[in-house]
Amino acid sequence: MPDRLAPEARHHGKGHRTRLRQRLIEGGPDALLDHELVEYLLALAIPRRDTKPLAKTLLDRFGGFGALLAADAGALVRVGALSESAVAALKIVQASALRLLKEQVKDRPVLGSWQALLDYLHADMAHEAIERVRVLFLNSKNLLIRDEPMWEGSVDESAVYIREIMRRALDCHATAIIIVHNHPSGDPTPSQQDIRLTRDLAEAGRHLRITLHDHVIIGAKGHSSLRAMGVI
Repeated sequence: MPDRLAPEARHHGKGHRTRLRQRLIEGGPDALLDHELVEYLLALAIPRRDTKPLAKTLLDRFGGFGALLAADAGALVRVGALSESAVAALKIVQASALRLLKEQVKDRPVLGSWQALLDYLHADMAHEAIERVRVLFLNSKNLLIRDEPMWEGSVDESAVYIREIMRRALDCHATAIIIVHNHPSGDPTPSQQDIRLTRDLAEAGRHLRITLHDHVIIGAKGHSSLRAMGVI
């Protein structure tokens, strides 16, 4: 016998979603668990499906809330259970979160907003599947001039990279820089190559009156500051 129920009645979780919505509105950002946030978000893109099992599956497969939002769109599509709208819903949350975090360091002295900067970098880079290197170029007031990706992959061949970084710093009229890269392994402990690059970059900067404030390594397990470790 064909199902003659109205489409909205077929989904047994309508009341559940209403309760989630009320908890979120009344209780604020911490009112929902990670899987409930993902569940409700997916429900907006997949309104006639129980999205709780899918939310839990995604969190388990990608390794947590942050890793799920940071996952490449192609990897999300390959799950096979997500529509383009559902993938877009996840990516718009990531984009919004990064925009909000970046606002915390915009037009402020970077060194005086250090924790805000670390929060932004961690959200943006901690769950990357490949190693990425970016450089923050600062002016004499330590305001951010540019935040630019420089290359992908291992930080070897440091002489080539140092020339690129210093040339770009001069082009931007920067007086200081912060180099940042991620470790896809999750462990932010610096390698010998990381340490060598840091020292060589600091030395090159001294000759050009460009200060290397720090080399920050981001990982899912935290971050390392090579200045705090005494390398610079």
